[in-house]
Amino acid sequence: MIDDIALFIQIVKQGGLSNAAESLSLPTATVSRRLQRLEQRLGEQLLNRSARQCTLTQAGEVYFQSYVELIEQFEQTHRQLNDQKAQLSGKLKVLAPLNISHGFLKPMWLAFTKQYPDIQLELLLNNKLEDLSKSQADLAIRVGPQADSMLHQKKLGSVDTLFVSTKVYLNSASAIEEPADLKQHRLIGTTLRNKWQLTNTQTNATYTHMCRFASTFNDTGFVKYLVCDEQGIALLPRFEVIDELKSQQLVQVLPHWRGENRDIYAIWPSARLLSKKAVCLKQFITDYMAEKL
Repeated sequence: MIDDIALFIQIVKQGGLSNAAESLSLPTATVSRRLQRLEQRLGEQLLNRSARQCTLTQAGEVYFQSYVELIEQFEQTHRQLNDQKAQLSGKLKVLAPLNISHGFLKPMWLAFTKQYPDIQLELLLNNKLEDLSKSQADLAIRVGPQADSMLHQKKLGSVDTLFVSTKVYLNSASAIEEPADLKQHRLIGTTLRNKWQLTNTQTNATYTHMCRFASTFNDTGFVKYLVCDEQGIALLPRFEVIDELKSQQLVQVLPHWRGENRDIYAIWPSARLLSKKAVCLKQFITDYMAEKL
């Protein structure tokens, strides 16, 4: 209904239906039909129409004076918001996982803030799934798809999971050639999974390993710390161990076997259009992951 009230205000300000139709790039018949619909809803005639002009009725004068400032404020705010959305400046509030942001995504965050200094990034790090609407964030980065149908989600990239350990641990433990050999080893895991779904990258063979962990943590970063401390074997996403593999602090175990992929998603409320700043960040992360993985 507010759209029709705004149309009525425009008709009065433009001096008639034809001028309003031209100003709004609408057919005159459409303007006339919408005005009639508004009058029917209100139960009042708002304009006296003639071939040359339209004049306000008494009721029309009351409605015009009551709504004209409100509509002008609404349109001004709408223009300001559209201007903000079209600019790569201003506040951008983002939710993201703690461990991946401190690790794999850290260079990306540094590069983004350096390349777009006019964007005021407010980055809230938490491994818990904070409510996106309550936080009023523009965007959230999540590992894995979200079940909430009220959210838009766009996959930014996919990361495989690898078995890793240290040479010192492997040299002191029994040989490991097949996934079944994991039963003879100290396994470090997360509280999120008690079984590993594995696939052989050469044969596509699959294997499910029911885990008995020596230690478990709710943070993959701490799992890595224990493995680096020569305390066992872990199945970790590549982004968590990419630097340690390059420095050979960690080595791959069962190199032809992988766990389930970790997909990285951008999430935002379905009822909200992404600002240009958020779209820019979404593409920035996509490009970064494509280059690094």
